[in-house]
Order: sequence, then structure tokens, then C-alpha cells
Amino acid sequence: MSTYLLTIDQGTSSTRAMIFTRDYRLLAKAQKPLLSSYPQEGWVEQSPQEIWSHTLSVIHEAIDSAGLKAHQISGVAISNQRETTLIWDRKTGEPLYPAIVWQDRRTADICAMWESQGWRTAVQTKTGLLLDPYFSASKIRWILDHVPDAQVRAERGELAFGTIDTYLIWKLTGGHRHVTDMTNASRTLLFNIHDFQWDAELLNAFNIPLRLLPDVQHNIGDFGMLEPNILGSPISIVAIAGDQQAATVGQTCFMPGMMKATFGTGCFMLLNTGTTALMSQNRLITTIAYHTGDEMAYALEGSVFVAGATVQWLRDAVKLIHSSQETEQWAMQTKDTQGVYFVPAFTGLGAPYWDAGARGAILGLTRDSGIGHIVRAALESVCYSVKDVWEAMHADGAKLRTLRVDGGMSQNDWLMQFLSDMLDAPVERAAQTETTALGVAFLAGIGLKWYRSLADISQLWECGERFNPHMSSDEREQHYTGWKKAVNKVKTGEA
Repeated sequence: MSTYLLTIDQGTSSTRAMIFTRDYRLLAKAQKPLLSSYPQEGWVEQSPQEIWSHTLSVIHEAIDSAGLKAHQISGVAISNQRETTLIWDRKTGEPLYPAIVWQDRRTADICAMWESQGWRTAVQTKTGLLLDPYFSASKIRWILDHVPDAQVRAERGELAFGTIDTYLIWKLTGGHRHVTDMTNASRTLLFNIHDFQWDAELLNAFNIPLRLLPDVQHNIGDFGMLEPNILGSPISIVAIAGDQQAATVGQTCFMPGMMKATFGTGCFMLLNTGTTALMSQNRLITTIAYHTGDEMAYALEGSVFVAGATVQWLRDAVKLIHSSQETEQWAMQTKDTQGVYFVPAFTGLGAPYWDAGARGAILGLTRDSGIGHIVRAALESVCYSVKDVWEAMHADGAKLRTLRVDGGMSQNDWLMQFLSDMLDAPVERAAQTETTALGVAFLAGIGLKWYRSLADISQLWECGERFNPHMSSDEREQHYTGWKKAVNKVKTGEA
């Protein structure tokens, strides 16, 4: 009997494949970095061909590393970077344009136009989202406007839109399935999160043809079969989830009030609000956390656009460090920042500011400032950004006590301790750090009848490390007041 799962985790900075056993032991992993290009200020693109070729490469490598054959794999599960937008030709499979990444801000004017037309309230009420370039709809609109004949071809049904999950399923199934799940659909500005379908009024308002969009299913279901020539045997795709929702499942945040933060390229905080779609009064967004068909929950989400990307910038752009691991050492040996604040608004500010025009800045530099002060300020900025969201959630009435964390930056002990100090709350780091892949594997396990429900899965979570706050309230307030002043200096008001 097949008792292994293949998970594909297609993130912003890398494409990974993992093999899990039936008891969710990680058997093998393969990873390839994914490049982004920046053709103009505020633009972020990726190559669809590279995403696909890397996906093929890592799934072969992971299976070979595990010593398995395709027929031993029970199913495939996919998690993906959300909002990133592709449109391709249904006949040839060729993309019309590079993938426009979720960080891309080129569509700020489109969002401003929709705002001026009075769509803000309808969008938030129906989709739980804000009118911001972050989400897919304005990216779709941009491609249809800028690629010759794209609008006409979309209306004729010749084109297909998808977030990365949809694109990978299309490719893996040989073009036989054009489908997504509710968590990814809920990030497009086009999906009604209350009646769980594409919203006709918004499609009409934004002139986006329904024929362009994929079918929408629960997180668990029949998403098609891998073409036999890919791995040698057909394998069912049984679960899909956007990466942050997958991490929420991986952290087993199944009870209202449970919350996780994933530190990747950005940092994304999701608070389970149960079956209540809580609409924020503090510029957070409401999204579908998961919908298995039998169980569902909404989440309140705060999206910080830049977290790990700050460290990448320090390493690759200005070359202050040679590796991301160095940041912890610099922070530990630097007593404080001496008043230096780093606001990494490289692609604008996310929650709770939603300022597309803001740009990054390093403030408070003196002749005494050195690499250590800048590096420590960069790490502190991540914690301050999380606190911004934490405070907004509190203001919306959420009762927050503990934060579960995962992702690459969560391995930095100094950072997690400073985060606990700034939140004045415990921070729990999961023992299994691959929570995104693990979460979608959990969903697949239910689909394969390995487990009956989310309650069965909740017993599998283990805490690897717990960080408790030690900072005085005066010191905490002093740090955070300085941060708020720094943010105010880069804000443009272009919300």
C-alpha cells in the first residue's frame, strides 16, 4: 500500500518538494532558489518557465532522494505563493506575460480608480480584502489592458488565469484541469467569501470575464491526475492551499483565537476567527483560513510585505553580510541600534498602513553607526511590523495570548526573543519548521482517509522552543515609539 505524500511548496524565493511518511515524518526534501526580476520601480516579476522547470526538478530530486518510485506515492499536495498572477493560452499553455508577483505595485493607479468609483465597501464586504495592488484582480486587469488582444481573447474563452497553484495543476495534468481552491480564490478580489463563488458584480465592475477564471473547490478534493510521463505513474492531486493558510493548518490553529506568523519573504499573521468572518476596523483583511468540505474557518490576516527580503537586501544588494545566519551574530554583539531605525518599505507598506507609495529608509544614522546597528535595526523592523499587526488585531477585539511561529527567520533565536519582548507575549516555535508543506500534507492526509478530521491532526503539533518576554514596559514603549515616528516619515498617504 502506498503510504507516502509528495508536497510541492512553490514559494516566492524558492520551489521545494518534500516527501512525508504516513506519520508525517519528513523523509526527503529538495529545493531550488527562484529568481525575481525588477523591470521598473515597484515592479516584481518571475518566469513561469522557471517556476515550472524548477517544480519538475525538485519533485524528481525528492523522490529519488527518498528512494521511492512514483507508484509508492499516495497523493500530491500543493501550497503556493498567493496572489501572484499568470494568464496563459489554453491551447498552447504559453503565458501571455511573466508572472506578476504579489509584491508588485504597478497597479496602484488601477486600484485608485476603482476606489474613486466607489468600490471600496463592496470589495471589503464581499471579499474581505482591501483595494490594493497586492491582490490579483488589478494584476489581471493590467495584463488584459497591456497585452494586445488579451481582453478580446479572454472574452472568447481562449485564455486562462491562475495563481501559481492553478498554473502548476494545469501543467501537471497536461492542461486537463483549470482549478483552484477557496484559500487562493479568496486572495483575488473577485471571490465572495460568504457564498463561496466568483462574484458577478465585481467581475462586471472590473471587466474581467468569468470564462477566464478557474473552477473553485474545497482545500481537499479531486484536482486531477499527474500526467504519467511526469513521474512514470499517474498520481492524484488531493489537496491545495495558499501558503499562509497551509501554514495555519500546519500550526494546527484550529480553534478561534489561535494565531500563527510565518516568516518568509514577508511575514503573514493569521488569526482563526472560526465561522465568523470578522471585518476589521483597523485595515486588516478577512480571508478563508481553510475549507475542507466538512470543516471551515475564516481568519483575520495582517500581511507584512518585507521580512526575510530585508535580510536578502542586506546580503545581495548592499552586501553588508555574506549569509543570513550572520544577522543573529551581529544582533547579539550589538548592544542597541543607537537610535537607528530601518523601515523596509521596498514595495510600499502592508498592514495596517496599506501605503503603496511608501519607500524604504534607514533613519537616525550618525558617524558612529556601523554594520551592526543597521543589521540589528533591520531585524528589529520585522518585530515592529508584527507588533503593528498585533496591535491592530487587539483593536479589532481579538484576544491574543500566544503566537506560533514558523518560516526561515523563526530559526533566529535573537529575533524570536525580541519579538516576544515587543509583543509582551510568549512566542512558540514549532518543532517541525516546514509547517507550510506539513499543513497541506495534513489536508491531504484527511483526503486520503489517513485521518478523519482536523481534531485528529491537532494532536500532532509539537512546540520546539518557547520564548517568554523579559523587557520592561518602559523600554518596550521607547522602542516602539521610535518605530512609529520612523514609519510616519516614509508614509505618503497613498493608501
